Amino acid sequence: MNKLLLKPAAKPLVFGLALLPFAWLVYGAFANALGVNPAEAIIRSTGDWTLRLLCVTLAVTPLRQITGWNALARLRRMLGLFTFFYGSLHFLGFAWLDMGLDVEAIVKDIVKRPFILVGSAALLLMVPLAATSFNRAIKALGTARWQMLHKLVYATALLGLLHVFWMRAGKNDFGEWSIYAAVMAVLLGWRVSKRLRRTAKGLGHTPQPGDTTPRSA
Repeated sequence: MNKLLLKPAAKPLVFGLALLPFAWLVYGAFANALGVNPAEAIIRSTGDWTLRLLCVTLAVTPLRQITGWNALARLRRMLGLFTFFYGSLHFLGFAWLDMGLDVEAIVKDIVKRPFILVGSAALLLMVPLAATSFNRAIKALGTARWQMLHKLVYATALLGLLHVFWMRAGKNDFGEWSIYAAVMAVLLGWRVSKRLRRTAKGLGHTPQPGDTTPRSA
């Protein structure tokens, strides 16, 4: 699998696959194939794909460490940027198709409706993640600060789940949301479990005279 992931065609293929939902929406808009409420279809679809790609992005590290497919790491940045891309389209759909780009009305709606406030907060948290996803940013910030900043992705994931939960609450439609929540719970639970094991291992390590073995990082 590592050999396949390292092939030059791997990145363009993933890029094309991640762009397919957007291409379908563009086609559907021009072909009048988005149903009786195209605006709702666009807003809901871009929101769903934001959450789906966030799940995929968060799955890269566990999958890489469990399977040994280290070449997956080269796709994580692209997946993260596509998550931000669909999140931005989701907000743009709300701001343009629902609110007619009326800034005052948009701000009032954000303040008035908690699920929009939470969704907007999730998108804002993604801005620094997208802006610092490049190698120059890692060098400028330093690895430790960069890693600390990118832990915001966990807050983004939780806010995104809450945003969708509140959106679907009015229609009592939690089927798809439950799948997202279960996937997020597994991915975040894996990270918490790993952190706890590392902490326990570190606390249980009793230095001996002449012991130069470093603790697990």
